[in-house]
Amino acid sequence: MATPQPCFDASRPFSRADAVASGIPLRVLRTRTYRRLFTGVYVNSTVALTPALRAEAALVPFRGRAFASHVSAARFCGVPIPTVRDEHVSVVRRSDRRSRDGIICHYTPHALVRTVRGVRVSDYPQMFCELASLLPLVDLVVVADHLLRHRRITKSALLKFCATWTGAGARLARVAASYARIGVDSPMETRLRMLLLLAGLPEPVVNHEIRDDVGNLIRRYDLSYPSARLAIEYDGRLHIDRVERWESDLDRREASDDDGWRMLVVTSRGVYANPEQTVERVWRLLQSRRVPGTPTRLSGAWRPHFPVR
Repeated sequence: MATPQPCFDASRPFSRADAVASGIPLRVLRTRTYRRLFTGVYVNSTVALTPALRAEAALVPFRGRAFASHVSAARFCGVPIPTVRDEHVSVVRRSDRRSRDGIICHYTPHALVRTVRGVRVSDYPQMFCELASLLPLVDLVVVADHLLRHRRITKSALLKFCATWTGAGARLARVAASYARIGVDSPMETRLRMLLLLAGLPEPVVNHEIRDDVGNLIRRYDLSYPSARLAIEYDGRLHIDRVERWESDLDRREASDDDGWRMLVVTSRGVYANPEQTVERVWRLLQSRRVPGTPTRLSGAWRPHFPVR
């Protein structure tokens, strides 16, 4: 058996042609030594199968003429999105489009691309607009909040890019970008905020800070209505995993009570299983505390975006 060439790196996705050129017989590719990722694309079986690896593998058939885009770019960069089966790549010339099982190839005449760890991917603003053709509104706002939180892009730059985007999902991209807020800590906080906004409730403040007389931080609330001293906290823990954290939360809530703040805790069930109950709880509290802008009737616009699971 021929010896593979020294420059050949089987820990990175490679094509069948690359294997043959490096002296690896086709019969060896069919053994447990290698894993087939897509038709004609392989990697050493000891390499962990990650979203980044699959995105890189999807580019192999295009031999440098494509870049990871849409959900593949998002997964490669660690952006939170729902599970999507296929990989997505884009080319700037129609003649470079290829059809392959598990890989969806898009044509785009304008490409804003950057290179990450040796892989070409859609730059963040373009990736966001590409996702608008695949994701619904709330999931898209989750992406926008994540990008702002991790300083991948500024709010003004995102709005400016969306305003010029003419591809599929352009209108949705502009709407979602307008909902993006700086400082949101998690996807579930985004979902909770969007649930309240789509129900027609006044927009809560994100990460409002309470400080003492000399400016020291005392508390920070996920979402709040400071004028009404109403805080809404998302709690994603399934159990009390640390006594210290639990006791700290209790102390914080007791201190809030002493300051006249009302704290409402929402869990994942309040977003996925009982969204209507969550909306009505917040609505009643806003009414009782006479928060300006509180509607006399709730909007049902949230329902299509939060189907009960």
